[in-house]
Amino acid sequence: MSVRRSGLQREVLALYRRALRMVNTKPAAAQPKFKLYVRYTFKTQASSVSPRDISAIEHLLRRGRRQLEMYEDPQVRDCFVSNDMLQWGARNAGRRESIAGTPSSAS
Repeated sequence: MSVRRSGLQREVLALYRRALRMVNTKPAAAQPKFKLYVRYTFKTQASSVSPRDISAIEHLLRRGRRQLEMYEDPQVRDCFVSNDMLQWGARNAGRRESIAGTPSSAS
């Protein structure tokens, strides 16, 4: 059975998928940093907004789209990852990263 999602949920998931696809277009050395940045940003923004606050979610979607357009530019080859992001990444390593033995903060 498939889960029924609202239009807003589908928009957020589409933006997340688009961001993860953008990571694959970056140089191999920078991909772990971009992936950590995307995961951290989505998780922290999601936890800062109530699921019922539609206007705030729409605002974050617009802001996220603009930011993603900037990162999709081929001239952008690296991104900044703070110590907070690295610590969060070490605590929240995804299942795929932990199975492979390489934590997501390995750069």
